[in-house]
Amino acid sequence: MSTSSRDSLVLGRVIGDVLDQFSPTVALQISYNGRRLINGADFRPSAVAARPRIEIGGTDLRQSYTLVMVDPDAPNPSNPTLREYLHWLVTDIPGTTDVSYGRELICYESPRPPAGIHRVVFVLFQQMARGVVAAAPHLRHNFCTRIFAFDHGLGAPVAVAFFTCQPEGGTGGRRLVIRPPRNTRPS
Repeated sequence: MSTSSRDSLVLGRVIGDVLDQFSPTVALQISYNGRRLINGADFRPSAVAARPRIEIGGTDLRQSYTLVMVDPDAPNPSNPTLREYLHWLVTDIPGTTDVSYGRELICYESPRPPAGIHRVVFVLFQQMARGVVAAAPHLRHNFCTRIFAFDHGLGAPVAVAFFTCQPEGGTGGRRLVIRPPRNTRPS
């Protein structure tokens, strides 16, 4: 992982809010409708409605990985009471393949933030063996990536990527509304 990519994870508070510091060791390529995800890029809900294409690096087809996709800003970045919302969970993904070869424990749910700018984070873990993640979590909300990794003996992530997502009409800031001047002359 390049220094700028790691810096974007720190600046985007992915390191800290979702994960601790880690050393990436596997390539992770994510694209939505042919548009490659670059850390911190903004995608609208319409652009992420369908599952992304995710290619896992590595050197051994026998090695397995788990992919977690979470929103640490749900339902609102100012008050993330549902942090982390689990959008997708795929396990037993063979190295050097794409995520479609894995076992989907939680089906893909596209991000549809009701308000604010949300971070959507993909975390890839290397499994010690196939089948170490056997059951899906009971709830999507209040998922914790750190606890999940600890409970399943996954260790530190091997790759991470994130994008931001906001409502279709959102601009990421306040809108300036220009109104025509008032007619001050009496009629």
